[in-house]
Amino acid sequence: MNVLQETIQHIQSANKEMMEQARKRVDALCKPPGSLGKLESIAVQLAGITGQLLPMIDKKVMIVCAADHGVYEEGVTPNPQDVTLFQTLNFSKGGTGVCAIAHITNAKVVTVDVGVKGDILPDAGIIIHKIKHGTANMAKGPAMSREEAIQSIEVGIHVATAEIAQGAHVLGTGEMGIGNTTPSAAILAVLTGCDPLDVTGLGAGVGKGGIEHKAAVIKKAIAINQPNPKDIIDVLAKVGGLEIGAMAGIILAAAAHRKPVVIDGFISTIAALIAYKLEPKVKEYMIPSHASEEPGARIAAELLGVEPMLHMNMRLGEGSGAALAFPILDAACSMIKNMVTLEQSMNLLAER
Repeated sequence: MNVLQETIQHIQSANKEMMEQARKRVDALCKPPGSLGKLESIAVQLAGITGQLLPMIDKKVMIVCAADHGVYEEGVTPNPQDVTLFQTLNFSKGGTGVCAIAHITNAKVVTVDVGVKGDILPDAGIIIHKIKHGTANMAKGPAMSREEAIQSIEVGIHVATAEIAQGAHVLGTGEMGIGNTTPSAAILAVLTGCDPLDVTGLGAGVGKGGIEHKAAVIKKAIAINQPNPKDIIDVLAKVGGLEIGAMAGIILAAAAHRKPVVIDGFISTIAALIAYKLEPKVKEYMIPSHASEEPGARIAAELLGVEPMLHMNMRLGEGSGAALAFPILDAACSMIKNMVTLEQSMNLLAER
């Protein structure tokens, strides 16, 4: 049995009894019922995930997965492909957007080379799990083999499991890869059956042909590869990305170890869809962070059945939205732990 199968077999539903206890406590707090909105539902979800009435999520880890894409050859973005390499190196130096945001909650940022085009030295502060130097051009054939797609998921499982073994209480998903909104939109188009133009956006910038050219490339890739929407590994292999698979693995590992995982924007939500297709119970462990500006992000969230909590007009990627949501989880934990109940408040008043 491979690592992916073993991980899926270990995923169980969240603790419903603990969620009921948490709901009763939240409803008993000294406030109008439901007045703290999503903070209340997050606190209840965290209780169910962790099995603790007063969940602790002090140790936060952002895992950023980096890889390149052969479809870059089609001119889907104006950005140089080597941006993936030097930006990946910047994560270990703390100079990226997600690092700056993660810093406010002392979250650790871990970077993984799953398929960067170019070599990264062992002493660069990057975890090296390179499967290949970027995917193949999906507009000419499969982005990767089925075995490589499974490998990419298992990379995410290995890295997430190692961080959990070191004490991580909550994980966040992030990515780096020039051109990776193209495979993300392709996966979504396959799963929904919609016109690629409906789910294709600017990403970090589109090439000379604009969004129409980018969507046409996706349409061509789907026509050439004929990915099976009922076989998510087939979809990932034919029109996906190595870092997308790795993020799906992170989500699966978090669920298998009963840890919450905060999902970033568009690309991370596509990875969440892959994890969900492999094992639907993972959804109980997901906490969506922000509503990305990418048009496919809303469709992907609706398909997954989740509602992002933040609307910040962001589309950076890297896990920036997930890191930004960490303080909200802290607030939910503080609420259920530190607020007095209405009964306690009345007793204190009576003692005066």
